[in-house]
Amino acid sequence: MALLAALCVLVGLAIGLLGGGGSILTVPIFVYIVGLEPRDAIATSLLVVGVTSVFAMLSHARAGRVRFRTGVTFGASGMVGAFVGGRLGGLLPPAALLLGFAAVMLAAGGAMLLGRTETAATTEPTEPALGRALQVGALVGLVTGAVGAGGGFLVVAALALLGGMPTTSAIGTSLLVIAMNSAAGLAGYLGHVDIAWSVAGVACVAAVTGSQLGAALSGRIPQARLRTAFGVFVLGMAAVILAEQWPSLHLPVLAGWLAVAGALASAAALIHHRRHLSETRG
Repeated sequence: MALLAALCVLVGLAIGLLGGGGSILTVPIFVYIVGLEPRDAIATSLLVVGVTSVFAMLSHARAGRVRFRTGVTFGASGMVGAFVGGRLGGLLPPAALLLGFAAVMLAAGGAMLLGRTETAATTEPTEPALGRALQVGALVGLVTGAVGAGGGFLVVAALALLGGMPTTSAIGTSLLVIAMNSAAGLAGYLGHVDIAWSVAGVACVAAVTGSQLGAALSGRIPQARLRTAFGVFVLGMAAVILAEQWPSLHLPVLAGWLAVAGALASAAALIHHRRHLSETRG
């Protein structure tokens, strides 16, 4: 349990600093360190990340870095997608879930590396178009609910583009969305899984502790440097999971998940390109 607690402090630190990355770390920890089955690991991860995100969001809110109206819009549509994703995830075989998780890690790692440039907001942030916010929120929620990961980084990128937010505000607001999506995704899994309550309890306490430190440090550490290092780490973890699954790899399943990951990576690249154009024109 001591190793679990130490690792989960780092998970919380990532959540508080980057507004994401919690599930990308907790699911491998629960599968490979604790020994949980993939479905149980994903459901337990949703619980831990949801609780941790609430506490980290409150710290960001006290500093004025949470846009509640935009966050609730994204979160409401994301909860619908996350619930559907959770129901679908409960029906998929464990190997397919791990392959899907690795695919989303590839997309998230690529998005982080593509999003190294900081967006300097020179005008007051505006509310995004309702229809677009609902569509993006639902898609991110679906992915989060199904494989238990990928929501935070995609939400941060989308909020920076659609809402014209500086990175720190996008991070704070994304935590509200993550908490809502995690709750809905967990609800979708209930009945299909057994929550490891003792593991979840230790992980929650440790992750919340780390998230408070991360929220306090947010804005003081160059986000581009953090994202580059964390993006490389995420890609490395994806490679480890794929290597673990290689002996029993189902190529059609992997191809399908890679198509999903490619679509997510393309969306992240488009977001980054538009942000770069807006910065250049500004």
